[in-house]
This record gives sequence, C-alpha cells and structure tokens, in this order.
Amino acid sequence: MDQTAPGIRNTGKNPDGSNYGRGPLTWDAEISEVGAGTPCGEFMRRYWHPIGVSAKLGTRPQNVRLLGEDLILFRDGKGRPGLLYPRCAHRGTTLYYGKVDDRGIRCCYHGWQFDVQGRCIDQPCEPQGGLHKDHVRQPWYPVQDLYGLVWAYMGPPEKQPQIQRWDVFEDIPAGEKIVSVGSSFGAGGDDSVEIVPCNWLQDWENIMDPFHIPILHTSFSGVQFVPEMGIMPEVTWDYHDLGMRYTAYRKLDDGREMDRVTLALFPHVRIVPDVRLLGGPTQSIGWVVPVDDTHFRLFHAMRVPQDWKGRVSTRARNWSELSEPEHQDFPGDWEAQVGQGPISFHSEENLATSDKGVVMLRRLLRRQIQIVRDGGDPIGVVFDPARAVNKVDAGNFYRESGVSA
Repeated sequence: MDQTAPGIRNTGKNPDGSNYGRGPLTWDAEISEVGAGTPCGEFMRRYWHPIGVSAKLGTRPQNVRLLGEDLILFRDGKGRPGLLYPRCAHRGTTLYYGKVDDRGIRCCYHGWQFDVQGRCIDQPCEPQGGLHKDHVRQPWYPVQDLYGLVWAYMGPPEKQPQIQRWDVFEDIPAGEKIVSVGSSFGAGGDDSVEIVPCNWLQDWENIMDPFHIPILHTSFSGVQFVPEMGIMPEVTWDYHDLGMRYTAYRKLDDGREMDRVTLALFPHVRIVPDVRLLGGPTQSIGWVVPVDDTHFRLFHAMRVPQDWKGRVSTRARNWSELSEPEHQDFPGDWEAQVGQGPISFHSEENLATSDKGVVMLRRLLRRQIQIVRDGGDPIGVVFDPARAVNKVDAGNFYRESGVSA
C-alpha cells in the first residue's frame, strides 16, 4: 500500500520516506544542457546572446565562455569586436596572450595575425608574409554592439537572424540614456560577482514563480524590496508572442489595486517590473546567459535619466561581504537558486499548483527545442529588420475605479 501523501512521490525505497536506498538523481537534460549538439544547445544557437559589456571591451583579449564553448573576445584598433576560437590555427597556443592592433589579433608564438572574422592576414615567419595564408581561417563567430552590450551569434551561418530589439531602447529622448551591466546583482549577488555557479534554467524559470516573492523576499528574510510585496497575489499565467507572462494582482493597504506584469521571453529574456512598485511600463531588460551547464551570467540594459547615480541596494552591505551565517539568516535568490545545486535534480521535484508558470514555461521551451529539431525557427527568431523591434508590455499597472489600467 502506498503510504505517501496524495500527490507526493516517495523517491526512496522505504514507505516511511527514509533517505536510505533512494534511486538515482537526475536532471532534465533536454531543457537544461546547452553544449553544442544538445537539444537545448542547438535551440540556443539560433539566437544572439550578450557576451560582454561594450564599455569594458578593448584591445586586451578576454577569455569568455558561452554555451559551453571557450572563446577569445577583443576589439581591434578600429573598434570592431571579434570573437575567435582560442587555439591558434598554427600550433595551438591560446590567443589570450595575443596583441591587438588596427588589423586584428596577433598570436604571441609565431606572430600569425587574424582579423575579427578569423582571416589570416600575416605570417611573419613565412616567405613574403605567407604565400598561402589565405588558406587558413581561425574559427570565429559574428559579434556586434547593441544597447551597450556585445552580442554573439553561434549558430548555423545560413540561419543567422536579426538581433532582438526592444521599443524601450529605441529613439532614447534627450535627458535619458541606456546603462548596461553584467553582474549577479539581479540574481541575488552583487556587482563584484559576474558568474553564478548554477544552471541558467534555475534563474530563468524563477521569473515565472511569483509566489516566492512574498515568502523569500518578504516574510522569511525580511523585506528585501518593499512591504507590499508581502501581499499574497492573485496570479494568472498566459502565453505571449515571445514566451510567457504572468499578471499578479494585489490590493494594497492604501486601497490601490495593482497588476504586476512580468515576462519570461525566449531564449532567456527576463523583464521584471520595478521592485519598488513604481507605476508604468518596465524600463529595463535582463538576459540569463548560459556560460555552460553549471554556470550563467546575467546582463541588464536599463533606460535611466542622464543624472542616474546607480542602483540602490536594500542591504546595508554588499552580498559578497556577508558572512555565511548572515547568508543563512537572510537568504535571497542566490541562496535559493544556487542552493538547488549546479543543475537541479528535477527527478526529486514535487510540483504544486503555485508552480503552474514553471510547468508552462518548461513545456513551451520543449516545444521550441522540437521546432529546431524539425528544422524550423523558434519563437522570436526573425530575419526581416522591419520585424526586429519588440514591444515591452511588462510593468506595474495601477487600476482606476477597480478597472485594469
């Protein structure tokens, strides 16, 4: 006789739920692993991804890792960004120690030089600078700057789409600017930490989980945003042209009623309304970029006033300055998500009604992965520049006279 509670799976061999003799723990590789050739990895490679902050990219080469691939990122002396495979096509040493000039990057070992598209343009140890240098190509990926970020496309060349653009960042009016950052601040860390040591999905699907906000961010750890976030919302989830959204309705203590609309869009876009509950459309966008299967980076672009002084933390000290007991006493997104492990064991989950958004998002992700398997183009992939600009319809929207604004 099954002695476990209704709807709860006993993952062990013992009816009393003992941990002894549990079966193997597994994760859902189809929707979490991003390496080349994996189902999700091939899906991801149909999009452009932020890989760095434009203002921080100069002529000094940078080691970067994206979708499980190690690469070298640099900007040549004419300002063109380049993203190359790190092992020099000559004898295999890393281009990380290369020197960059107006034409490209030169390997430290024998001086072979490559431009930002991997073309070999000089072989100084060979007669006449290399009579056959045109036969050599350093593997490379297309890159470009947009919204203060450097973007890379790592998919099939014949399937290269337009970069997704967003209406809030187009035609910026006088007195405003775009600020772009790459840090773990939005994932519960701070600006001193860039890479989060867990699978990208653990952060991205969290965007469709509104019920952790009144618990983790309010009642459990104290008010991390504003007290009104502690009001348990009434939530509806629905599909969006580019992914998913939820609307969380709250009636505030002052009598106002608010619809908080949050988006999780493909491939890994997160559009979260102002956490101080300022009214109106969202002016910032985040991207949960997979470094590999067990790490991700979070990039943000924000439309702000010209005199903007920077983000305001609700903590007295930076996250990285807290002691381990303080992390235990006041956990946030970092502790909750990294605490799931490098890749969460999906085989152990017992999903409930409050997880409806997570279930819907995973289901939609599987559909997009299958579309790519079948040779099609997933959600949000467009090739016509006229269709590349998307509307941001997330935000905090206050109702008037009980009617949704």
